[in-house]
Amino acid sequence: MMKPSSKLVVVLGGLVLSSLTTGVGVASADPDLGPILNTTCSYPQVMSALNAQSPGLAVELAAQPGAQSMLNAFLGSPVIVRQQIASQVQGAVGPQYVGAILQTADTCSNY
Repeated sequence: MMKPSSKLVVVLGGLVLSSLTTGVGVASADPDLGPILNTTCSYPQVMSALNAQSPGLAVELAAQPGAQSMLNAFLGSPVIVRQQIASQVQGAVGPQYVGAILQTADTCSNY
């Protein structure tokens, strides 16, 4: 079992790596996290949205330099790479993170 901070690295490091969209081959019962794969938000926008909407998660991310680096890399990657990352971490994402990640992806362009 992964420690919470390890899950956070996996989850936020890809911003998140959790894309469970049907485009990645997951059952349609999974939430559509397409906004995560297709986001045009910058790292500062994502962090601003995360701080505003999920401050606890933002604090956890701030304490994980590796997760910050992974998030930056994820945001700088093309969609195809994001899809590959997402498929590698399927199932590793705790449901408590999915809602916060979706909300951040849906609203980060406002920051």
